[in-house]
Amino acid sequence: MSASHGNTPAAWTGVTVAMAGILIGCVGLLFDPVKMPVFWIGLVVTFLGLVVFIVMDKMGLHED
Repeated sequence: MSASHGNTPAAWTGVTVAMAGILIGCVGLLFDPVKMPVFWIGLVVTFLGLVVFIVMDKMGLHED
C-alpha cells in the first residue's frame, strides 16, 4: 500500500459526497410524511460520490 493511500483529492471528495448522501438518507427516514423521497435523494447523492470520484480520477487527481 502506498504512503498516500486514500489521501488524494479524489478520494476525499468522493467519500465526503457519499457521506453527505448517507446522512441525507438517514435523516430523511426520520420524517414520516416525506421519508421515502428524501431517502431516495440521499441514495442518489451517495452514488453521485462514486461518479465524482471516477471523474476526478480520470482528471488525474487520484495519483501519488
